[in-house]
Amino acid sequence: MVVLAVIFWLSVFLVFHTYLFYPLILEILASGRKGNQMVYERDDELPFVSVIISAFNEEAVIAEKIESIFAGDYPHNSFEVLIGSDHSVDGTAGIIGNYLPRHANLRFWDFTIRRGKQNVVNELVEASTGSILILTDANVMFDKSTIFKLVRHFKNPGIGLVDTNMINKGLKIEGISYQEKAYISREVRIKNMEGRLWGTMMGPFGGCYAIRREDYSPVPPNYLVDDFYINMKIFEKRKQAINDLEARVFEDVSNVLRDELRRKVRIATGNWQNLRTFSGLLFRKNLGFCFLSHKVLRWLGPFFIIAALLTNIALAFHSCFYLLLLGFHVLLLLLPLLDAFLKVMGIHIKLLRLVTHFYAMNLALLIGFFRSFRKISKGTWDRTPRNQ
Repeated sequence: MVVLAVIFWLSVFLVFHTYLFYPLILEILASGRKGNQMVYERDDELPFVSVIISAFNEEAVIAEKIESIFAGDYPHNSFEVLIGSDHSVDGTAGIIGNYLPRHANLRFWDFTIRRGKQNVVNELVEASTGSILILTDANVMFDKSTIFKLVRHFKNPGIGLVDTNMINKGLKIEGISYQEKAYISREVRIKNMEGRLWGTMMGPFGGCYAIRREDYSPVPPNYLVDDFYINMKIFEKRKQAINDLEARVFEDVSNVLRDELRRKVRIATGNWQNLRTFSGLLFRKNLGFCFLSHKVLRWLGPFFIIAALLTNIALAFHSCFYLLLLGFHVLLLLLPLLDAFLKVMGIHIKLLRLVTHFYAMNLALLIGFFRSFRKISKGTWDRTPRNQ
């Protein structure tokens, strides 16, 4: 009984720690703490920037993406844009081609073999000339000041990577977009606090972030989460990674649970690849605390949930208290079924959908764990549909 109770409460505590206690600790410690203050001003001599985009079948968004970059207020003679089409089979190449005569600092590669985002990015980085790289997705739109807000922090030689504030659009009540937005917004805040406290932001949103050219590490061709790999390489070099809430970008959020589950399985698989590579960083002061609390315990979440359920069942045979807890536990597990039933009837309750979203994320983590033991020979994947 004692051993089972210890396993039960430890499992419950670790789930609560990664999702609730850890963010609260950050809120307390980061209160009143300012971020990096050693920044470029507008009238300084600004570094030359290379904006890197790997595009695959992006005809719906690539024109808007290019226009959002060139509509910005960063000096046009101080940046270049490099786009590589990863063997797109739609109208992506033609649309980009129409913009080439208009912008001398726009360069394009139309690759005839699909190799995956990270391999395209690796090649574009080799061809780039900027001292600062902005790695961004085709469906992520820039604000007017996005480039400057990212680049200004690199006046501080200790900073190696700067992440953006991802703002989601295209929300629809009938899907998971509100829940996904809530998750992403919370993640942005957690990462911002990690950066303000210790410069230990745990992974940028891959849609847009900036890095020093000298600190970019080519991603292995079979890695599925390139942004986290690049971020952890920054820490290996003992440099800092931060998030700037003023560096805003905009992305249409996923709305279909099935599609988002597939994306999260891919990310979860890549997470375990990265954990095996960077497990040694768990022993670094502050960095290790963030890595463990924000990422590793969350990746282990499905195992804690299963352990809590199994021990709760066993304890329920010996205690009315644990029997009541088991009833509550089972109720939580049934809520996604209730949500699915109500959805068929056209009834959408955000709190119920949030529970569904939570369990779906943990299911993806569990599947990703087992898939990570397979041999992964290439890093290509199908992008998640947007504008749904």
